[in-house]
Amino acid sequence: MRPIQKIAATVGAAILVAGGLAFGVAAPAQAKPLGFKQMNSCGTSSARGFARCMAVVRTTVSSLTSSDAASPNAATPSGLSPASLQSAYKLPSSTAGSGQTIAIVDAYDDPNAEADLGTYRSYFGLSACTTANGCFKKVSQTGSTTSLPSKDGGWAEEISLDIDMVSAICPNCKILLVEAKSASFANLGAAVNEAAALGANAISNSYGGSDAADSTYGAYYNHPGIAVTASSGDSGYGAAYPASSHYVTAVGGTTLKTSSTTRGWTETAWADAGSGCSAYNTALTGQAGFSTGCSKRAEADVSAVADPATGVSVYDSYAYQGYSGWLTFGGTSASSPIVASVYGLAGNTASIDNNYPYTHSTGLFDVTSGSNGSCSTTQWCNARAGWDGPTGLGTPNGVTAF
Repeated sequence: MRPIQKIAATVGAAILVAGGLAFGVAAPAQAKPLGFKQMNSCGTSSARGFARCMAVVRTTVSSLTSSDAASPNAATPSGLSPASLQSAYKLPSSTAGSGQTIAIVDAYDDPNAEADLGTYRSYFGLSACTTANGCFKKVSQTGSTTSLPSKDGGWAEEISLDIDMVSAICPNCKILLVEAKSASFANLGAAVNEAAALGANAISNSYGGSDAADSTYGAYYNHPGIAVTASSGDSGYGAAYPASSHYVTAVGGTTLKTSSTTRGWTETAWADAGSGCSAYNTALTGQAGFSTGCSKRAEADVSAVADPATGVSVYDSYAYQGYSGWLTFGGTSASSPIVASVYGLAGNTASIDNNYPYTHSTGLFDVTSGSNGSCSTTQWCNARAGWDGPTGLGTPNGVTAF
């Protein structure tokens, strides 16, 4: 176990309640509900030139919702199911996605990835996705299927979350898991390049570090014809890379609950959702028509569920900090693969770029309430009609925005 993980295991919940510290960001706008605790799978900070994963696992529960009756390490799922996510975002998951490949880029190896994916898909009645049937492939950053990185429990949680979300949103898509040998941007970037070389239609990056310049790392994420998504962060306001890159779709986070509305669901900005104004990278051309308050690249662009209090079901058997089996996860690590998989459902990546949602925002559910803190520029931290930092333009309403 690396030192930063030991630190996270000791102080994780206390730091999170006090407010996110990664990237030097402001504290969240609201505290976690009484009795609710969570753990960041990869700690709460990263050294410059390195990233941490954005997976957040629910470690204790309260009576927030009926699903909270179950405890961690449960024998059955307690978070949102594939059917719930497909309903919330009005997705054609049963009929679309064939021929599309969604790549997941993470650091280190999850030795149980394929077996755990099988458990998840079997439980929810999804077709098998295996190496043998050509649906699933796991490689290193050099493309090797045998010489894989060292194992890591925290990143294994991230990997399980990512591949389960691809299954939930686009069960007909193929899954390509590319494992970098470390969490440095050089190695993660090499893994992104390998995913592109192996034919991915969309590449999800559920990790982030300090805001950085595309002149340093941008070549890793600049893949025209491929949708590249990145988590905006889990610590409130403060630009994070690669979400602050000019070349990606930055994905923020929401709290998603059932309701009596026509949609059947309501969403607000998640209190820890990342948002930011890059100090280095140019704004997307599509952002020119929206009041971002940022002269450079503003994040996020779009969003999806990320609050672990209304989180997603994940199966992970590679025990980490005592947690394994059916777990409930949040973090913008959940929202990034969700959006990458919606790109897969749409099947348009060869002919569009990351400006596309800005010219097709009517295909999104606008999230207009909630906050991730207090900012000098209101829309950087507060959801509102139109674009805002925590939720971008909104969440998928079908696939027409992608």
